[in-house]
Amino acid sequence: MLEKLFESTLWSSRFITLTAVIFSILAAFALFFVASADLYHVLVTTYQYFFAGIHPENFHEDIVAEIIGAIDLYLIAVVLLIFGFGIYELFISEIDVAKDSGGDKILYVSSLDELKDKIGKVIVMVLVVSFFQRVLHAEYKGALEMLYLSFSILALSLGLYFLHKEGKH
Repeated sequence: MLEKLFESTLWSSRFITLTAVIFSILAAFALFFVASADLYHVLVTTYQYFFAGIHPENFHEDIVAEIIGAIDLYLIAVVLLIFGFGIYELFISEIDVAKDSGGDKILYVSSLDELKDKIGKVIVMVLVVSFFQRVLHAEYKGALEMLYLSFSILALSLGLYFLHKEGKH
């Protein structure tokens, strides 16, 4: 009887993962709102540039950087969504609504390794976008710095190639 009570309590303790699910989904919503507000700011600035005669000094670079930053936030929000859905399906229950609507393939997770793979791939894309954002604002003063940039782009390209190639097996 004591063993059954202990096992029941132990099994019920999995519901603590609901805190991770709830807060990761809430954080994803927060990031979606922040990224959307950033893009709204880009639209307002672009409108002012063309129609109000306001011409900031580094308009093009700043606009591109803000758009890339918003994409970065959206990707991180997607990581949080994948994490929240995955933890819920692994520890609590399958999401029946997703199965009924046919959307279970996007966020469906059947194992912890699959969850890590999905999150890892999106994190790599976040890093690629962050790298691109930093490259836009970098100043190159010599051939050695350009060589470093070339090797960085090559390494990034090889990483994306092998990540994509792995997904086809």
